[in-house]
Amino acid sequence: MSIFEAIILGIIQGLTEFLPISSTGHLTVAGKLMNLISTENPERWTSFIAVIQLGTLLAIFVYFWKDLWNIFIDFINENFLDRKKFAEQNYNSKMGWYIIIGSIPVVVIGLGFKDIIEGALTKNLYVISISLIVLGIVLAIAEKVGKFKKEMKDITWKDALIIGVFQSFALIPGSSRSGTTITGGLFLGLKRETAARFSFLLSVPAILGSGLLQFYEALDYIDTSGMITLFVATVTSAVSGYFAIGFLLKFLKTNTTFVFVFYRILIGLGILFLIYNNIIRA
Repeated sequence: MSIFEAIILGIIQGLTEFLPISSTGHLTVAGKLMNLISTENPERWTSFIAVIQLGTLLAIFVYFWKDLWNIFIDFINENFLDRKKFAEQNYNSKMGWYIIIGSIPVVVIGLGFKDIIEGALTKNLYVISISLIVLGIVLAIAEKVGKFKKEMKDITWKDALIIGVFQSFALIPGSSRSGTTITGGLFLGLKRETAARFSFLLSVPAILGSGLLQFYEALDYIDTSGMITLFVATVTSAVSGYFAIGFLLKFLKTNTTFVFVFYRILIGLGILFLIYNNIIRA
């Protein structure tokens, strides 16, 4: 992989991680077009994707540093230093619990199906294209039935758990972590911007856990040159991811998610067209 290819992949990762259009799907298509994915060792591509996700995690930390810091401090204070009943805890402390509760489904399912998630099937473009289309349609349904009334202060632990279940669907390639969690939030009546904001906060444990685990496993076969391109891609994803977060939050204040629905369907159909015409292999 060249430095130029690493920059391109980093930009793709940063933009598509936070927009509800699937980073894994876009990266896999790009990787296949660039002939960077080994059919013999697909786990290497999974590891690459997971590691550069740490760049997007950095983007979340920078963008939401004040929110995350307040959540951390209040959670520690009200659960360990000056313990309070859950009902008496403030917004930040409760949000800490909601992030933990919402992370449980993806941890359980991710560990339980780790081999399948990292296997060749998850790089299959048929799976990715169908997932893009189907979950795009589900997002459209959420737009139609959503009430768009709840704000961050209105989220409950049940909401967090249900959105966490939706987040676990992101383990299917082509789903999109932000796409599935935003969809879950809309079904529960959250405002679009609120659904996106909670989606980003909820993604912190999942991205951190998978990124660190895959980075550790990737050390066995990443040489010095590989580390350089991995670093470049990660930094690039952090920068592009930061701007993607700001864009989406502002966009959803006054717009629906239908532009992403149409995009997902078009990209999914486009991938099937490329496969059918033997331009890329599934």
